[in-house]
Amino acid sequence: MLATLMPLIVLLSWLALPVGLLCVYDDWVASPRRQLQAPGEVKPPPQSLSYFRSYFWQGAYLLLPVLLAAAVLRLLVAESVDFSALLLAVTAASGLVWLLDSRVLRPRRIALARAAGKDPALIAKPNTVDYARSFFPVVLAVLVLRSFVFEPFRIPSDSMMPTLLDGDFIIVNKFAYGLRLPVLNIKFLSLGNPQRGEVLVFRSPTEPKILIKRLLGLPGDHVQVRDNRVWINGRLVPLAQTGTYGGLGHFSGAPVAREGLGQHPHDVLLADELPASDFDAIVPPKAYFFMGDNRNDSEDSRFPQVGFVPEQNLVGPAQLIWMSWRLPQWPVWARFGQRIR
Repeated sequence: MLATLMPLIVLLSWLALPVGLLCVYDDWVASPRRQLQAPGEVKPPPQSLSYFRSYFWQGAYLLLPVLLAAAVLRLLVAESVDFSALLLAVTAASGLVWLLDSRVLRPRRIALARAAGKDPALIAKPNTVDYARSFFPVVLAVLVLRSFVFEPFRIPSDSMMPTLLDGDFIIVNKFAYGLRLPVLNIKFLSLGNPQRGEVLVFRSPTEPKILIKRLLGLPGDHVQVRDNRVWINGRLVPLAQTGTYGGLGHFSGAPVAREGLGQHPHDVLLADELPASDFDAIVPPKAYFFMGDNRNDSEDSRFPQVGFVPEQNLVGPAQLIWMSWRLPQWPVWARFGQRIR
C-alpha cells in the first residue's frame, strides 16, 4: 500500500517547501498588514482579486499540514537520510527564526503599529515565531540526546537474523566509544574501543546509508572465511549447529548454529539455498571487519559494496530492542525490551 502511494507522497513532499515559504511570507508580512487595516473597512466583494486572495491563503494554510506530513513520512521510509543533519538544520532554523523576530520582525511590527496609530500589543506575533520558540528547546534537547547519548535505529533487512529481525527498533549507545560532533563525526572525547563480537551500527563507507552488523575483525587482524567458518589470526572460531530456525518467512527451517566469538557467543543463520562467500585479508589500521549473522544473506565487509569500515564511520553498539513491529503485521511483544548480544 505504502509503495503504491510513494509517488504521490514524493510529489506532496516537494510541494511542502514552496507552500511553506508562501505561508511564512503571509505570516510575517501580509498578515500584520491586514491587522493594521481600519476596523470598519469593507470586506472585498465576491469575484474580486482580494476576495480570491483571502481564499488562497486559507487553502495554503489548510494544505500545509498535509504536505508536511508527507515530507515527514518520506523521511521516515528513506534509508539514506542523515537525521543528525536534519535535526541540526531544524534546530538552527528555529533558533534563527526566534532571533530574527527579536532583532527584526518585532521592532518592525511595533513601528508599523505606531505609524498606524495602534497599540503594538494588538498586533499578533506570527505563528511561525511561536512555533520556533516552542520547537527550539525541544529539538535542541533531542539533538543533544541523539548525538551524545542514545540513537534509535530501525532494522531494515534480514541480514542480522536470527539476532535481529526486519522491523526491530533498537537503541544505539552513542557514548560507548567516545563523543563525536554531530554531522562532522569528529571525535572530541575518547571513552573506549569496540570489542570483537559486538553488534555495531555504522555508516557505509561507499553509500549514504546506515548498516548494522557484527564486529569480527579488529585493526591488524588476519580474517579468513571459508564455507561459513571463520578464522581470526589463524584460530578457528568455534561453530556448532544447534537446530533450525523456527520463525516465519522464507528462512524457516534453515540451520542455526552457535558461534563462540570471545565474550559474545551468538546464533548465526546458515541458509543452505544461498551460496557462502569466502574471504581472506588483513584488516587495515583504524578499520574494522563486519559480518551479518545471516551469513549467506548479508552485504557486509566481505563485499566491495561495504568493505573495511573506517573508525570514524562507527556510530555505536546496539544495546536494546525497544519495539518490534513490521507493518502490517501485529507487534511482536516478546521482543520488546530484549538486550542485544
